[in-house]
Amino acid sequence: MKNNYIVFSVAGTSYALPSEEVAHVELVEQVTRVPNAPPYVDGVVFSRGAVVPAVNTRVRFGFPPIPYDMRTRLIVAHRAGRTIGFVVDEAREFLAIANDAIQPPAEGLTGTSGRYIRGVATIADRMILVLDLTELLNVDELSPVAGDAVARSQETQ
Repeated sequence: MKNNYIVFSVAGTSYALPSEEVAHVELVEQVTRVPNAPPYVDGVVFSRGAVVPAVNTRVRFGFPPIPYDMRTRLIVAHRAGRTIGFVVDEAREFLAIANDAIQPPAEGLTGTSGRYIRGVATIADRMILVLDLTELLNVDELSPVAGDAVARSQETQ
């Protein structure tokens, strides 16, 4: 059996999110900074009528930030009543991945920083890290910031 994924890149590595959890992918336009936000929260964006926190995945995954360019995308995902935008270097691929092509993550990837990795897909000569959106959204420091950022931005509208 195969499932559909949105494949994107961050710092030269390919990642995937199940397509049913992705609302849409769009260009990153204006990001409004939020005071006292952690370094991995670029701010909030107005996306299709909603204020959405914009999490910089480069910084969240421990890579240095880079300026946005024409390839930078915002992946807006919904899960458990929450909406969050993930700023990624590039997102241009929709891919069906067979379940048996996804292996559990290696023991070294399952620590604190890798708890949001559901598995590693091997397709031909490519390796794609399949993310667990629930775990990605449950990262302890992310939850209050996302809610606070939305609340603060809605108060100013």
